[in-house]
Amino acid sequence: MSKPQSKPKRKPEHPPHINPTREKLHEIIFEADTPVGKVFDIALLILIVLSILMVMLESIDNFQANHKKILIIIEWVLTVIFTIEYVLRLWAVYNPWKYARSFFGVIDLLAILPTYIAFFFGGAQAFLVIRALRLMRIFRILKLGHFLSEGQYIASALRASFTKITVFLFFISILVTILGAIMYLIEGGTNQGFSNIPSSIYWAIVTLTTVGYGDITPLTAVGKMLSAIVMVLGYAIIAVPTGIVTGELIKQARDNRNNTQACRYCGQEGHDDDAEYCKYCGNILNLPKIENDDEESSMF
Repeated sequence: MSKPQSKPKRKPEHPPHINPTREKLHEIIFEADTPVGKVFDIALLILIVLSILMVMLESIDNFQANHKKILIIIEWVLTVIFTIEYVLRLWAVYNPWKYARSFFGVIDLLAILPTYIAFFFGGAQAFLVIRALRLMRIFRILKLGHFLSEGQYIASALRASFTKITVFLFFISILVTILGAIMYLIEGGTNQGFSNIPSSIYWAIVTLTTVGYGDITPLTAVGKMLSAIVMVLGYAIIAVPTGIVTGELIKQARDNRNNTQACRYCGQEGHDDDAEYCKYCGNILNLPKIENDDEESSMF
């Protein structure tokens, strides 16, 4: 008796709304763990650093006067490149409006918008406005956040430490108010800057944070003794928020061993290695591979 023939295994297919070209572009732009993605990130990093350098050199009057045309050409070339990159990022995700409203989406827009806006301003009366808009190009440095995957740990640790740090700052506010009032009572008649309680509180903040501007200094022996106590106390107080954030960083690093895969719908990263769906928007992360020799050619 012959065995029934097994049905041929059906090859997985992309969902009908998935565009292979957009998938490949998304992998290049948003994924940092692929060879092509790494090349893209390095090239983008070089362009960002170059644009920031141009902004700094433009602020030097002599350099700007001698190389004005070159600076303008380089700036427009960089602006066009960043514009193309911004448009490709919007097209590569399946929810462009959500990415455009995200932090990095806004930063990408701020990186290119000032140059275009400044182009339409004319006349000497608008010079200050143009200069302010050009200075906004320094926001391109925030595009470096695309390359700081570990920055997610810092952001998560700061959010987790927010309540503790808020309580700590409230305690510090009470402490500097008390110290300022005490120092006003001690040094109020010495004409050394302790003429009122707000000025004395300012001295307490400067001393407690170990900044020590020296514009207000105590004159009496009791005042100097209190200053010494506040200075020593400052070192202990600085260690408190550092310990809080460091503890949260260790906890985040232990609990969140995530990869750099970005969701094609919302652009969020930080998913688990075995995650199949985005934990932010719920859409699928990994699409099934189509076993077809012609697939790679159809991607382009």
